[in-house]
Amino acid sequence: MKFYLKILLLVWFCISKVDAQNITYPRSEVNFDDYLDLVLEVKEIRKDRLLSLDDFLEFSKDENTVILDTRSKAAYNAIHVKGALNLPFPDFTTQNLRKIIPDANTRILIYCNNNIKGDQINFASKTIEVNAKPKVYVPNSTVRHNSKLLSLALNVPTYINLYGYGYRNIYELDEFVDIKDDRIEFELARKARIATLKSINLKE
Repeated sequence: MKFYLKILLLVWFCISKVDAQNITYPRSEVNFDDYLDLVLEVKEIRKDRLLSLDDFLEFSKDENTVILDTRSKAAYNAIHVKGALNLPFPDFTTQNLRKIIPDANTRILIYCNNNIKGDQINFASKTIEVNAKPKVYVPNSTVRHNSKLLSLALNVPTYINLYGYGYRNIYELDEFVDIKDDRIEFELARKARIATLKSINLKE
């Protein structure tokens, strides 16, 4: 009996494998051209929504305004702009966004790593050096030829995707602010407080 049961299981397994190999899946729900159209639409709007630090802080005092931090939960928990809400960018969905920002007319202020200088642990720069043209090879040379800086700041996809999810009242911090600037307040997690303060030479 056990022998026949094993045979049946083997036959079933073989048939299942054949069926799986014959499955045809639809295209993924990824459309580069649609996203590019969204990027071009947002580009014209965003250029008029860039704020100085003073305006950013002034706007944050208004009702129906939130500061949104879309860095990782760990980075947010370590240190963030005082009063900021957190929703990591990979967790963006209609449902998740509506939980923390129910009203699509809410004014949203965004910032990211590339807005804060002086703390490469918690606000590591998302800027890299790339070659504009093929690098010229020079033996024993450490010089990079034809290089330029490329910003991969989180603010850009954050702005685009918020707009795509239906939010239209979005503003972005447009200055590279020193973390020691007295005008801006940060909140730090208790466990990370001492290490963070030491790394950036801040006082309690």
